[in-house]
Amino acid sequence: MFSARFAILAQKLSSRLHGNTSRRIVLALVLPFVGVMAAFGIAPDTMTDTVERNTVVEELKLPPLVMTAAAPDQTYWREVRIERGDTIASVLQRLDVDQASAVLLLQHTRDARALYRLIPGRTIRAHVSETGQLLALRYLNGTQLMKVDLDRDVLRVWEGPADVETRVHMRSGEIVSSLFAATDAAGMSDSIAVQIADIFSTDIDFHRDLRRGDRFSAVYEMQYHQGEPIKAGRLLSAEFVNQGKTFHAVWFDSGDGQGGGYYTLDGKNIRKAFLRSPLEFSRISSGFSNARLHPVLKTWRAHRGVDYAAPTGTRVKSTGSGVVEFVGRQGGYGNLVVIRHQSRFTTWYAHLSRFAPGMHKGKRVSQGEIIGFVGSTGMATGPHLHYEFRINNVHQDPLRVAMPPAPPLAPQHRAAFEAVAQPMSERLALLRQIRTTSAN
Repeated sequence: MFSARFAILAQKLSSRLHGNTSRRIVLALVLPFVGVMAAFGIAPDTMTDTVERNTVVEELKLPPLVMTAAAPDQTYWREVRIERGDTIASVLQRLDVDQASAVLLLQHTRDARALYRLIPGRTIRAHVSETGQLLALRYLNGTQLMKVDLDRDVLRVWEGPADVETRVHMRSGEIVSSLFAATDAAGMSDSIAVQIADIFSTDIDFHRDLRRGDRFSAVYEMQYHQGEPIKAGRLLSAEFVNQGKTFHAVWFDSGDGQGGGYYTLDGKNIRKAFLRSPLEFSRISSGFSNARLHPVLKTWRAHRGVDYAAPTGTRVKSTGSGVVEFVGRQGGYGNLVVIRHQSRFTTWYAHLSRFAPGMHKGKRVSQGEIIGFVGSTGMATGPHLHYEFRINNVHQDPLRVAMPPAPPLAPQHRAAFEAVAQPMSERLALLRQIRTTSAN
């Protein structure tokens, strides 16, 4: 309303002044009570020549700088990043600490021995006096924080969980050679790569199905301590495009005490009753076959399982939840674990170097739980895992058999799931759009 009245008033004034061309008028009206200011252009015949500019340089006298002596009790916090080959002595030297007495104290303190297993890339902060005397140390190792305080040659050590802040990161990448290489290029940790492979492992065989040009997007948690990233957290949602087919995953915990899980955007459980592979990453050295030249016996015989070549000590996971039926040594299988799932299914894991702690007959294991480690026991020419999948004790090709589905999302949790899935779907769509734009 005020703007309209102001415009009408301005038009009336302008019409009255328009006839006088000899006057150069700049009209400005200010309406302070409504906070409005308007300015109108110059009257006809106003000269618009360029205004002459003059540069003026004036020397200003600065007040004298007064140096004040540091207070005798002045202290400082200094920080350095641990480098390969560093020792606590070399770190203290770079921190300008009077290291002789400090190192002596640390050497004779059992609780501070973690400082002698320094990890490159981590940081150490030191609180020092004006004269270089060490007052305190702070060393962050993963999510554990060590505090070392010195008071009159008395050293106190405390170690416990660090205060962390959780932030949500969004990244995307493209497969060129491997999933790990792609996540490295995208600035993601190996922990997130493992989670991606684990989540989609029931639909994608990461040993043989990956193709150059496959794409992925991920929304995940990252933990920070004092602004420094220290650990990757949970993968919250992900998208993976494999050979033109798109897969989605969203983390959802119903809060009913059963634990969370991953679902598709429309609420279907991603987990099937069995994983495709008992290893996170390896290569298939021998597939399921009715006739194969046995590498030890040198005779042609059926190979009723799949061999995964992997270094000794590689973790072996149970492909499904069930009960351990056998743990021990059995002929050519070497160290063997057999797990029964429901009543009809059994999975066999052979040639293990050792079993996971606590593994025994009758133990109930969950899908993805570590049950043993790759080895070459029994009739084996090198370290690998021999994996069998049986239905009613009949061998099946684990790479081709149709896996039964896991239980779906309960109807009473549908609304809560939608509230989580919708924003995650939008984040993945944003990553997809950014990736498409950058590709163009």
